[in-house]
Amino acid sequence: MAEPIRLIVGLGNPGPKYQQTRHNAGFWFLDALAQRYRADLRPEGKFQGDVARLQVGEHEVWLLRPNTFMNLSGQSIGAMARFYKINPDQILVCHDELDLPPGTVRLKTGGGHGGHNGLRDSIAKLGSADFHRLRIGIGHPGRKELVHDYVLSNASAQDHTAIMDGIDRALDHVEELVSGAFEKVMNTLHAG
Repeated sequence: MAEPIRLIVGLGNPGPKYQQTRHNAGFWFLDALAQRYRADLRPEGKFQGDVARLQVGEHEVWLLRPNTFMNLSGQSIGAMARFYKINPDQILVCHDELDLPPGTVRLKTGGGHGGHNGLRDSIAKLGSADFHRLRIGIGHPGRKELVHDYVLSNASAQDHTAIMDGIDRALDHVEELVSGAFEKVMNTLHAG
């Protein structure tokens, strides 16, 4: 069993302009999690984000939705991790993943940033890549030069439904995730 999770972060860009864009899949997950647990995300200036605290099973968990733009996500995560003395291996970062089709959700621990600016900044500001990732598939536009516009555009209705279905499946395993049962959740999600 891994360390229990103390901080769950959703990555995205703030503001109504970006709310429905594929790059905000991490925000969608965090918002759905907060709603499921009836947690109230509130602005917290010292962490440059919206924060909530909730009880998941036997564990107290912080939620964080950075209010920085995606490429500065690590500022917010790093500030909160330092303040509450949360180690990287106690953090779950939820983010959009180009390399997975919409509706697919995968767990991963550590690794590189794969060109994802939110992960790149998080690794830099935490001084470690050893945090856990919930990778939410958004699909790929097919060519590298199309990626920027693709992630910053709204998902089609069909893709959005598939992404939200994947998020719902992952939410069913939050208690196990938080307790550190990553292998079990990984096997379940990767089988689906």
